[in-house]
Amino acid sequence: MKVSVVLPAHNEADALEPAVSEITKILDEYNEAYEIVIAEDGSTDGTDKKADELSERLSTVWHLHAEKRLGRGKALKNAFRQSNGEILVYMDVDLATDVRQLKELINSVDREGYDFATGSRLLPESNVERSGTRNIASKTYNFMVRTVLGSKVKDHQCGFKAFRREPLMKLLDEVEAGHWFWDTELLVRAYRRGYRIKEIPVLWKSGRETKVRLLHDSWHMGLQILTLWWHLRFH
Repeated sequence: MKVSVVLPAHNEADALEPAVSEITKILDEYNEAYEIVIAEDGSTDGTDKKADELSERLSTVWHLHAEKRLGRGKALKNAFRQSNGEILVYMDVDLATDVRQLKELINSVDREGYDFATGSRLLPESNVERSGTRNIASKTYNFMVRTVLGSKVKDHQCGFKAFRREPLMKLLDEVEAGHWFWDTELLVRAYRRGYRIKEIPVLWKSGRETKVRLLHDSWHMGLQILTLWWHLRFH
């Protein structure tokens, strides 16, 4: 099966080439056809030029450019629709999740038959390095999602996911979130549809400064939890 790995990239000029290099090494070992799609989202730091350079130099890489920022969720949705793989993957450019786990993530869908697979920082077997404040915020957020929206997934927001193409395409039009909440809404809708979801314990290390603004984004995502609850209940 062909694998498409999407890298959402907004102002990632320094991190992009090392990430593509590491991911390419793993995918070359996987022994399946693959492509790496750089979903470059309205960058202003030269990420677009770096992505062009990589796509010209490497036959397995192509660059999907957005002139104005779409938001993480919209950029991913756009990239998945234009990708060619039967198994669709996305991971964060900072490689916070150990890239060596990419084969396990893909195999969960390719060989074990799951519809969706996601890294989980909240499984007991996971090894996670991040501040206590962000750890508490993550646990609180995921507890709210499980309580309010009825999901059984432990970690909805880890930027390390794989999907079978068919079920993902069936859900894409339903997912309305355009930015950080996209992951949560997708998994909640997948769970409610009865798709098989596997959570994988991860080696995860917070790298460079996160782009998530803790107080602002936590408040906003809390409102989105309630909004999604309303839509699921009354529409």
